[in-house]
Amino acid sequence: MEINRTRTLFCDLLGLPKGKYVPPDLAKSGHIGFAKGAFATTFDRDLLTVPGTGVYDGLPDMDLFLENKRFKSWQENTEIALGVLKKNNIPFDLCSRSLLIKTIDDLDKIDLKAKVGIEYEAYVFEQDDDGVWSPYNTPGAFVYGTGPSNDPKNLIAKIWDTAYQIGIPIESMNGEYDNGQFELTLSFDDALIACDNSFLFKIMAKEIALNEGLILSFMPKPIPDRGGSGLHINFSLEDKTNSNIIAPDGKLSEIAKNCVAGLLKHHESLSALLAPTVNSYDRLQPASMAGYWANWAEDHRLVTVRTSSYTPKSSRIEHRMADGSSNPYLAVSAVLQASILGIKNNYNLPPQEDLDGLENVRATRHVPSSLKNAIAELEKDKILRKSLNELLCDAFIALKKDEAKRLEEKNIDEIREYYLPFI
Repeated sequence: MEINRTRTLFCDLLGLPKGKYVPPDLAKSGHIGFAKGAFATTFDRDLLTVPGTGVYDGLPDMDLFLENKRFKSWQENTEIALGVLKKNNIPFDLCSRSLLIKTIDDLDKIDLKAKVGIEYEAYVFEQDDDGVWSPYNTPGAFVYGTGPSNDPKNLIAKIWDTAYQIGIPIESMNGEYDNGQFELTLSFDDALIACDNSFLFKIMAKEIALNEGLILSFMPKPIPDRGGSGLHINFSLEDKTNSNIIAPDGKLSEIAKNCVAGLLKHHESLSALLAPTVNSYDRLQPASMAGYWANWAEDHRLVTVRTSSYTPKSSRIEHRMADGSSNPYLAVSAVLQASILGIKNNYNLPPQEDLDGLENVRATRHVPSSLKNAIAELEKDKILRKSLNELLCDAFIALKKDEAKRLEEKNIDEIREYYLPFI
């Protein structure tokens, strides 16, 4: 196959894959120009005065500096290039991929390296005779289902085959709890590789679905009377000998306990970054297998921070609050930075949750009740914002304040219609 175009891509703060098709020879020049205003637009293309975007300075340029590596594409005659955004050869503050690279460097300074695995959950929608997008018709579906009963149009197999062809490693795919809902789990890898794969996988999976006349939606709660869809961030930490230090002797290490404590300490403010839509807070409710309560436990799916110390090699920490509307680079950076804060500040770790999490829970703190309130918590959390990037957080807050306000008076169906084409 002759490659005659390069698809250059970056992830904006809404999680949208923005970019350009360019000739491969132009991509070889190393950088492609974009307007900083790409970070100032809403889902419905309103231009906002977002900090750092230069809206009142003539919407100046920034450059996407491309890495030499090229990714295989699922589109014919196409290759994909990723990179980092810069302005005047200086990293652009709103670039979430640069933030993840900084986070990796922050871990390296304390002699640690993160391995990350991402689990997506998503629903399929199909158009009825009137052109209305309705839930995928799968009357024979069941939990952990595979094959035609769960996926009569064979969408998941097509996504699997495409991922295999382009080199995105998959750990598993299966029917999730509800009809038309699927779990799509990517393999563990170094943090940047895992997030690049996650970013590209989501684009690919949605585009394969569209080619089949379907929508694969990563919305957190697209169907009110069915379960929510999350994005679970699993991570382990390795030392300089490449040994997993989460539970080297079969129980959580002090560093792992510090990470969990950091995640719980910043629980409320993390919600804005990990659950960044109005619809997210329909999913984040008590008695759900999501990240509502500020709690943790070993091998417990009804807590936010689930630890696994069964074997030293496979031990990990799983954070269950995020959903697929989030930017994966920003979400993983936020989880890792909160963990780093726990390590550096030696936060106190509360006792494990020892109740069922459905009808009984010991935790008293929980996520805010809305995106608006979550943003307020992020604004107050100066420690977390500083550990990330304050200008990036300010830009994110400006976008999300506007989003919360414009959807404030909308009903459930109107909110779904707003998000469904994009998430």
